[in-house]
Amino acid sequence: MARPPVTFEVLLTQGAEQDLESLYGYIAEFDSIASADHVLNQLLHVTQGLGLQPERGSYPKELLALGIKEYRQTFFKPYRVIYRINGSQVIIYLIVDGRRDMQTVLAHRLLGN
Repeated sequence: MARPPVTFEVLLTQGAEQDLESLYGYIAEFDSIASADHVLNQLLHVTQGLGLQPERGSYPKELLALGIKEYRQTFFKPYRVIYRINGSQVIIYLIVDGRRDMQTVLAHRLLGN
């Protein structure tokens, strides 16, 4: 008999929630509400999918270069979702347009620099 899949609780930090709100507002203003809805739905689908397979994400190269392997990332291109697995939880820290200066964004949000 097959075992049921192990599921992880997916949590968004306040910063990640603000990221979603900012992305939605920007896309709605400069493109359309329909596009903003689509991007939001896809990003939420990606984040919820982490509840079943959180290890599927890669390590962000900017952090890997510093020897940091506690964070992972997944994509809905060009957007990057940066998260960490903590026990039975997946904590999402950052949802950002990957075309930004990621070194600065990651240093500020995750490393407190």
